[in-house]
Amino acid sequence: MAVEDKYILLQEVGPRDGLQNEHRILTVANRVELVEELLDAGLRRIQIGSFVSPRLVPQMAGTDELWRRLRKRPEVRYSVLTLNARGLDLALRARIPHVEIYASASETHSIKNAGASAEDSLRSCAIMIESAIAEGVGVTAGVMCAFGCFFEGAMPLDKIVAMVARFQEKLPLEIGLADTSGMADPSTIRTTIQAVSREVPVESITLHLHDTRGLGIQNMIAAVELGVRRFDTSLGGLGGCPFIPGAPGNISTERAVETLHSMEFETGVNAGRIASVWEKTRKALGR
Repeated sequence: MAVEDKYILLQEVGPRDGLQNEHRILTVANRVELVEELLDAGLRRIQIGSFVSPRLVPQMAGTDELWRRLRKRPEVRYSVLTLNARGLDLALRARIPHVEIYASASETHSIKNAGASAEDSLRSCAIMIESAIAEGVGVTAGVMCAFGCFFEGAMPLDKIVAMVARFQEKLPLEIGLADTSGMADPSTIRTTIQAVSREVPVESITLHLHDTRGLGIQNMIAAVELGVRRFDTSLGGLGGCPFIPGAPGNISTERAVETLHSMEFETGVNAGRIASVWEKTRKALGR
């Protein structure tokens, strides 16, 4: 195995995906402290929040203020999730350096999550990608429900590949595949990645895995074996989609780090320090 293949990039999504599903809302000051502590643990990619309606997702209110108050570290990639043109506009105004733009492969989930049909959302995302790149902002373009949907079941593989191809035309920095409903298993992970990697280099693929059925780490391992080197994780396994019943939990950062290190991969992340941050966060959330 080449030296460069032994490094796995983990993006911490706890400050966004993790907190958005919690009943107790942390203050901006709490969230700033959380981000800083995660970075102190060695993470070099972090999703700090999202620009979405504070009425629908009040946990993400004040993301612009959070960004202003952070101590910027040049070695860190900071990003936010944007689901529509309004969210992108706010991210660009705030001068966020990297945005994540996702469309859902599921018609039902797209309407619940983005308030638009899957095709309309896909067209909108393509325009958003162009706009972000034109402003010099990095982009991850992704497909939600790439491995199945709670509402509609399995997604046609050719639909996933077609969505990736349309995104790739805009030349984003990364292509994301999200197991939004937590329905993936190692077999579907392998099948989907093999198909998608015929459209884009496997090195540009990042996976967002949920642990709904306890298969998150197994799915990560299956993807690693195919050459995927970028994953989203969340401290304590926090997270889940608020628009899908029974889909809580990302793969936990600390468990992912421990597993990858046991496989002799490098992450630069201290699992013990992440566990300490999680314990503090757990108490703040009243868990």
